[in-house]
Amino acid sequence: MAGGNDPHARELARQNREREKAQKAAEVAAKRKAREEKLAYEAARAQEAVDRTSVAEHDVEQLTKLLHSSVLDGKPLTFARLKQKFTPSLFLPPKGRKKAAPLPRWEEYEPEPPRGLRGALGFGRRGYEAEVEVARKRFDRALRDHARDELERADKLDRARARHEEANQEEAARIEAWNADLEARRDAYQDRDVEAVEWFTNQVLAASTYPHGFPKTNKVSFQADTGDLLVEIDLPLEDVVPAARAYRYVKARDEITPVPRPEKERKELYASVLAQTALRTVYELFTSDSEGVVRSIALNGHVATIDRATGRSVHPCLITLQADRDEFKELVLTQVDPRACLKRLRSLISPNPYELEAVRPLVTFDLSKFRLMDGLDVVAGLDSRPVLMDLKPTEFEHLIRQLFEAIGLDSVNTQPSKDEGVDAVAMNTDPVMKGLCVIQAKRTKNVVPFETVSALAGVVEHKRAAKGILVTTSWFGAASEAFANEHGRLELLDGANLVHLFKEHMNLDVIPGPVPPKRRPR
Repeated sequence: MAGGNDPHARELARQNREREKAQKAAEVAAKRKAREEKLAYEAARAQEAVDRTSVAEHDVEQLTKLLHSSVLDGKPLTFARLKQKFTPSLFLPPKGRKKAAPLPRWEEYEPEPPRGLRGALGFGRRGYEAEVEVARKRFDRALRDHARDELERADKLDRARARHEEANQEEAARIEAWNADLEARRDAYQDRDVEAVEWFTNQVLAASTYPHGFPKTNKVSFQADTGDLLVEIDLPLEDVVPAARAYRYVKARDEITPVPRPEKERKELYASVLAQTALRTVYELFTSDSEGVVRSIALNGHVATIDRATGRSVHPCLITLQADRDEFKELVLTQVDPRACLKRLRSLISPNPYELEAVRPLVTFDLSKFRLMDGLDVVAGLDSRPVLMDLKPTEFEHLIRQLFEAIGLDSVNTQPSKDEGVDAVAMNTDPVMKGLCVIQAKRTKNVVPFETVSALAGVVEHKRAAKGILVTTSWFGAASEAFANEHGRLELLDGANLVHLFKEHMNLDVIPGPVPPKRRPR
């Protein structure tokens, strides 16, 4: 019989065709599934890039609105907000049997009595009564177990309820003690108690919330006699600014690659973050001080990092400012440019914070803690025409003291190891112009740095001194003179002034130091 007419051969051929068809369909389906999975994977990776871009954009938005959001959305911390309210917690029975288990029922234990004719004739009665006796004992035992379990359950519940009540009482006592202590601190705060003001300041700083990457380290010092508050905070490092502006998915390499943020943009944003943080800190402290105890705030912002050149830990100051309450409240902080605002205030800002270029803090000490020393008569040992640069530093400082005493000020020098930039503290006893004068003497051949002048300004503000006097054997730059004129309570005495003052008040002919270079006409 021919193969074409063989039913078995035809069936095998048909089955082969079906298998081939099914195999091709499976291959097509597999390719379609692989293609769909690849498209889904690529879509997921692309979405991941979008999500990471959104995170970076959100982080940048938070950084750009640090000050704005605090002014508009923040609620100042006050003593009233620190007060706690006790709300007793509800008692939740421990896990397990919260309610008593139902009593055992005899019906659940009672045996089935004989039925039908057998029961009517009394057959099986004895066996039934024996079963009843056994069931009765089991039922009695169940009742005793139930009673015992219920006693244990009730005892555990009572103990848990007692512990809960005790915890509520302890929490109520803790809150009562907290509120009583808070009220005492508030009274002390109103009386300008140093410990109370510093404690509350730390509470305000701790309550301020910043994005991830901002440290929460600070030191505070309050001076009760002047109402001046010194605050030192740690600022974030430059990596708080996202290095990537966006992310994109490269299908050819199956990689999510960052789109770098331009270096200029990173640096500008980081400088803005530092300025905003400084202004925001001062704003929150002044706003929280509803009692008006703090009159001015000196703030130093540092960063804690590692010096790349030495590998040692460093803590450079990148921003320092001095702000008076009345002056600060005139600022419309939601509309200012943070860096421009700081420049308007008494402040120094690192010219290159991204490279951790430090500035000298305006205020880092307390003048009330200066150790004063007895005066030394320098004039008696001088030549007829002394050269000031030939004097020892201590001799020069005492000579300056004698000059101001001759002018009419009551002055006294500070201990050299403790002066921290101040060489003498003087009192003007004139009934009209009386007040504290802070004096600093610089025996140098070079121009006095601007930072020295601005640092003295910080001391004057911190101590609310009537005047700050900076004396030098050399000269001052144009920027220093302009700053002193604008400040109003700084007086700069260069070598030429010293020659005149020594001649007029002490009849001394002195040679100060080198002649300053001629300035170019503007």
